[in-house]
Amino acid sequence: MQRAPTYWVIDPDDPRAPPQELWDRMTPEERQRVLDTLPSEFEVSEASPPEGDFHFNPKMAARDALGGFFERIGRRVYLACELPVYYPAERMFAPDLIAVLDVEVKERAHWSVSAEGKGVDLALEILWSGRTKKDLEDNVTRHASLGISEYFVFDRRRRRLRGYRLAQDGARYLPIVPQEGRLTSAVLDLDLALEEDRLRFFHGQTAVLETRELLARLGTMMGDLEARIERTELRLNEERQRADEERRRVDEAERRADEERRRVDEAERRADEERRRVDEAERRADEERRRLDRERQRADEAERRLAEALAELARLKRERG
Repeated sequence: MQRAPTYWVIDPDDPRAPPQELWDRMTPEERQRVLDTLPSEFEVSEASPPEGDFHFNPKMAARDALGGFFERIGRRVYLACELPVYYPAERMFAPDLIAVLDVEVKERAHWSVSAEGKGVDLALEILWSGRTKKDLEDNVTRHASLGISEYFVFDRRRRRLRGYRLAQDGARYLPIVPQEGRLTSAVLDLDLALEEDRLRFFHGQTAVLETRELLARLGTMMGDLEARIERTELRLNEERQRADEERRRVDEAERRADEERRRVDEAERRADEERRRVDEAERRADEERRRLDRERQRADEAERRLAEALAELARLKRERG
């Protein structure tokens, strides 16, 4: 037997997602038609007029700071501002900021709990000039009934921050007690606090910075880095100049040493030549001494023979006479 189509008519004045039991019976095509029909934009009415920068800037700053932080640490947390949220058969609502853990981070037209298979984990409202009762009373009751784990309200005009967390029974909110001026979010694993009229998130003692603050800090760091690089380059240039000067002094000292070595070598060469001349002169003197000795020996021999001849002549004269 063929299943009869499951229809869900969306009231444009009060758009709602179908009850869960009806959603479960729908085909994928029928579910997609519902998702395509759920509105994601609404006309501004006098009941919810825009509140200007005092309301817009804090929620965007919160999304920016949280989005950058979770991206840096590699944690999948979907964040959205004023995104229509559809719980099964419940009246649509669009918190200033929602956070959903461990889901795909991508662009969405709305958050349908049935389609996503998960409800909102945290909601944040920025209170400036809107209805205090809605944010501080109605939402406290309704968000708890929907099972939203945590709910925070930042009253910027009065500079007050309130936080609520589901009780263990999951049926009501209990106020989050400040610790040293901070409210701890178990969902985000961060602390929330006020700095004058500004909402801040803290990871331990470190503030979670917004993109503009990170860029400013990066700019300062880059400026400091460039200054350090310039100082380092200046020191390197000075060191190079000193090294070049030292090399010039070493080169000059080596040049003088080479000249001195050449002078020493020349002196040694002249000394060697002088030694050779002295040796030659001594050799000639020795030869002359030997020649004189030979001449002296010959003279002594001649004198001896002359003396013998004279003695013989004297003897012959005596015999003749």
